This record gives sequence, structure tokens and C-alpha cells, in this order.
Amino acid sequence: MDFKDELTIEIKKAVKSVLDDLFSNGEHFYYITLVTDGMANTPCISGWSNEALEQEEAEDRYYFKWSYAESPYCCWKQECFDTVKQMLIDRKYTEAEFDVEYNLRLSAMESAMGQLDKEGLFSVNQKRDDVMVLVEVMPPDYTNTERAYRMNSKESDIFNEWIEEASEE
Repeated sequence: MDFKDELTIEIKKAVKSVLDDLFSNGEHFYYITLVTDGMANTPCISGWSNEALEQEEAEDRYYFKWSYAESPYCCWKQECFDTVKQMLIDRKYTEAEFDVEYNLRLSAMESAMGQLDKEGLFSVNQKRDDVMVLVEVMPPDYTNTERAYRMNSKESDIFNEWIEEASEE
């Protein structure tokens, strides 16, 4: 098994563990994202539910709606990613190999989320077409939108809402 496959498996385990716990609260999520930095280091889960957004001040809701960082669920159970973190720390590559490594890591993240999607994880508490599932790089760039197109139904209302309000073109 190659590194990408091993990384995908560990990311998938971590995300599943985090979301099983998070979804146990019974809230209806419209945004779930696996977020990483510009070096594709250890990701974290974040998301927003309709119920959590309703708890925010009315004037803040528009700004918080698609913000991973403002979510009360940002980095939920981050310790579940400890194995992923160690795998990435142990991985050695040169500066010349950075782009290949970066793309490999993001591909593993997207693959893990895609596998969980096929297993129906994002349909817990809500219809799949009611939740935007993403793998995002922060600070944001156009690749977030490219992944969003691959990971979500372009016909869903939530996808079109995200494209209009938050996508990076």
C-alpha cells in the first residue's frame, strides 16, 4: 500500500470518528469541511448546523455562515487526527517535491471525504443535498471551488448558495 492510500485510510478514520460524535447532537448540518493550511498539514473538521447558526447574533450570521473558524465546531475532537499528524510530520520531502506532496495530501483528504460520502455519513440528520461537503485550504483559493464542484451536486440549493456567497473563483 502506498503512502496516499495509508493517509486516506487514517484521514477517513479520523473524520468518521469526529463526525460520528458531532452528529450525535442531532443538529442539522448544512456545511462540513475538512480544513488544512497552505502546506497541507494536519487537517481539522469544522462545520455549521442550522441550529448553531441560529444561536448567533442576527448581524453575524451572514459573516459566520461559511466560516470554518467562527464555527463552535471548529477543530472538534482534533485529537482524532493525531495519527494523521504524525504521518505528515514523519513524511520527508524536498522543496522541489513540495507541489507533488501538497497535491498528494489534498487528494488523500478529498478521497477520504468522498469515501465517507459514498457510505452515507453526510446524510446523518439531514439529506445529503442539504449539506455542503468540502475540503478547504486556508487562506482560501480557487482550488476550494474546484473540489466543491467534484464533491457536491451542482443541482442542490446548498451548492448554489455556497457558490454565490462563498466560492473563490
